[in-house]
Amino acid sequence: MHLATESKKIPERDKAVKHKSLEHDACPVARSLEVAGDAWSMLVVRDAFAGKRRFGEFQRSLGAAKNILTVRLKKLVALGVLEQVPATDGSAYHEYVLTQKGRGLFLVLVALGQWGCEASEFKLVDRKKGKAARLELRSENGRRLGLGEVRLVNPEA
Repeated sequence: MHLATESKKIPERDKAVKHKSLEHDACPVARSLEVAGDAWSMLVVRDAFAGKRRFGEFQRSLGAAKNILTVRLKKLVALGVLEQVPATDGSAYHEYVLTQKGRGLFLVLVALGQWGCEASEFKLVDRKKGKAARLELRSENGRRLGLGEVRLVNPEA
């Protein structure tokens, strides 16, 4: 085996990494990441915005293993992002719907989509006019702001 491809056991990598909960962190970004910080959870939320409601719909769309999807759905329900409700068709199944807290993630999804979007990919469109819409920063008086015109401020400062 070539030296560059030889696997060497590194003790630090073999240790299990414990996840520290950020739910009560002082930083609102850290607290938000506790809810929306993993890809599977955000993809479930994206699919919920696209109208998916049942486990099987999420599973087919995402191609996620059932155990992974089950854990994510339970977490999103426990954190108040999704709510499990009886199926709308009266069957014994349950469906998942976005709560108000979950609907609050829409702007996060739009921002991520804009950041990672190529020109040929999905676009956010104004329902009335059919024109492209973008998320952007504006001052309280409506003036568009660039990144160099804003800063994060600690409220205690």
